[in-house]
Amino acid sequence: MARIVDYIRGLSLRHKLLALVLGPLLLLTGTVIYLTAHWTTSYTYKQLFTKVNTDLRVTQDVFDRIQVDRQRALTALANSSAFLAKLSASDTAGILRLLDKQTENGDFDFVNLLSSNGSSRLSDTGWEKHNLNTSPLTQSVFDHATPWNSLDTATGIEIYSRDEWSAESEQLAKKVVFPLIKTPRAAPTEKTQEERAMVIRVLQRVRGADGNTSGVLEGGLLLNRNYGFVDEIRDLVYGPGSLAEGSRGTVTVFLDDVRITTNVPGSEDARALGTRVSLEVRNTVLESGRTWIDRAFVVNDWYISAYQPIVDVHGERVGMLYAGYLEAPFRKDLYNGIALTAAVVLAGSLLAVVAAIVGAKSIFKPVESIARVVRATAAGERQRIGDLKVHDEIGELATQFDSMLDTLEENSAQIKANANELEQKVQERTTELEQKNTTLQESITLLHEAQQKLATAERLAAVGQLTAGVAHEINNPTAVILGNMDILIQEMGDHRHDVQTEIDLIIEQVYRIRSITDRLLQYSRPGTTAPLSNQERVGFPSMVSAEFNDETSPTELVPVDVNDLIDSSLVLVKQELAAKSIVLETVFNAVPRVAIDKQELQQVIVNLVLNASQAVSEHGHIMIKTSTSQDNQVKIDIQDNGVGIAAANRSRVFDPFFTHGKEGGTGLGLSVSYGIARRYGGDIDVESAPGKGACFSVLLPGYSLESSVDQEHSIALM
Repeated sequence: MARIVDYIRGLSLRHKLLALVLGPLLLLTGTVIYLTAHWTTSYTYKQLFTKVNTDLRVTQDVFDRIQVDRQRALTALANSSAFLAKLSASDTAGILRLLDKQTENGDFDFVNLLSSNGSSRLSDTGWEKHNLNTSPLTQSVFDHATPWNSLDTATGIEIYSRDEWSAESEQLAKKVVFPLIKTPRAAPTEKTQEERAMVIRVLQRVRGADGNTSGVLEGGLLLNRNYGFVDEIRDLVYGPGSLAEGSRGTVTVFLDDVRITTNVPGSEDARALGTRVSLEVRNTVLESGRTWIDRAFVVNDWYISAYQPIVDVHGERVGMLYAGYLEAPFRKDLYNGIALTAAVVLAGSLLAVVAAIVGAKSIFKPVESIARVVRATAAGERQRIGDLKVHDEIGELATQFDSMLDTLEENSAQIKANANELEQKVQERTTELEQKNTTLQESITLLHEAQQKLATAERLAAVGQLTAGVAHEINNPTAVILGNMDILIQEMGDHRHDVQTEIDLIIEQVYRIRSITDRLLQYSRPGTTAPLSNQERVGFPSMVSAEFNDETSPTELVPVDVNDLIDSSLVLVKQELAAKSIVLETVFNAVPRVAIDKQELQQVIVNLVLNASQAVSEHGHIMIKTSTSQDNQVKIDIQDNGVGIAAANRSRVFDPFFTHGKEGGTGLGLSVSYGIARRYGGDIDVESAPGKGACFSVLLPGYSLESSVDQEHSIALM
């Protein structure tokens, strides 16, 4: 839709005016053609349905009249003097000749004389036993024996089985049997042939001079293959000139949904006997008992059709009566009429279009002259419209437009002069503003740097006050521990060699505690980078000090083997990891040594491992991997599968006391470790995502290019 709107906007005025005129005209033309086609089709089919409904009524009247005529014929025979005389004289041969004459005239297919109770039938040999085909019709005649108070005559439709019909007329027995022909749109059936007979049955009581019943006349007219019957109705209903040229009227009698007599053509112009009605018609007429007035597919083409049920003497729907005519000729005439109407409307619309185009030229040309001058003016050319010789609103517009262009030209020159002066003043003011902006930006940069330094100083001051108190409180119990260790060593004497490893580990860790407290103090005093000397260990027993004075002086930085240090440091966190069943995996590669205080590096490793253990749940996983970066830096990766760190918190993980995402801790481990790494020229990076764990990478400058044989192994601590 937007593309259509844009396209219309891009049209010229000529095309827009034409669209304004032709659009509604074409829309009106299409609407008129559509409504004409719709109304014509609706009216035509309404008339066609009305006609076929009338045809069905006439057909039904003729069908009823045929039954009445048969009833009258049998009544006339019963009341004729010749018949009554022969009946009085018991002239069997004469009576049978009169009965045969009725069948020869075509009024009936059989005529019988029955006894008053229907148990006997007159034949060439006299009265013979007869099995009366009982029905409500026979009950209405035979069940009233008293004179003058019962029905003398009755007629109706009855269905005979093949055996019942053979008993009445053996020579016509084959006439009722014909195969069922597969028909499009018919209901599915397992029957292959139709053997029943549809009969117009008439009963007429014969009375003697005394008024008593002396017998009953029974006559039957078979409708199966009774072409004269349906052709008579067709010729009456669809006479010459009643239908469109090429159409044909048809009449059919159905037994159930099978055509038993019809003039509907089938294959090779034969009558469509044995074909069946469509499923839609069957459901409407036979199942629901309603009349069908509509289009219907009849055998092999569409017909304007009318169907109504045929009800037998039992009150059941046993068939259908049909009248209809071929739809195609009417549809052809309808389409020809619609096409002719559309052609007339289109021709009138075309004439209107031509008139609109010719009449619009008087508007297009002046407007196009104005547009040409406008485009030239926009391109910087000096043109004028001049006299258009049009004395209407457009001519007045052209004169005013030329006057406006002259005024604009004068004003443009004045504006240009003013613009040059204004541009010079703007340039001066812009130069001044640029100088002031540069000065302001420098001031803002200095302010930000000062704010950052102030924030760092405040954090260091707070941590320094805290760590000073913590170091003081921790140093006292460590001095007591070392003093008591001196006493234990003296008391144990030579037996101390049995637990010398444990004693050494305890003493080493006590000194590590003292070193850690000193490093905490150094965090607030970053100028100091080396660990304490032996002389600084004030208040410690001399025996314990002597145990460790044999090692290299702590003030000297000895290149540290990172893989060995990590391996030995894991003993310190073994119990912590085992308590949560955490799997610890190590992957050691050959890396250079690093120049760092051994205890400080051990402190960094332990802090990061404990930090990872606090972030994972039970049965978590931690992996430590060493490698060498491209710039010869030693890289220690400590990766866990814990809760991870949100993006908003990654920039704060190294801030003091920040503990978000861990089960415990004070928030100083990462901050202290970060400070240690930075003091030795290294760094600590972190990569993490919520729910996917975290990876802390310690980067330290390599002491040399020395490397050992690659080694990779995994340790699982549960």
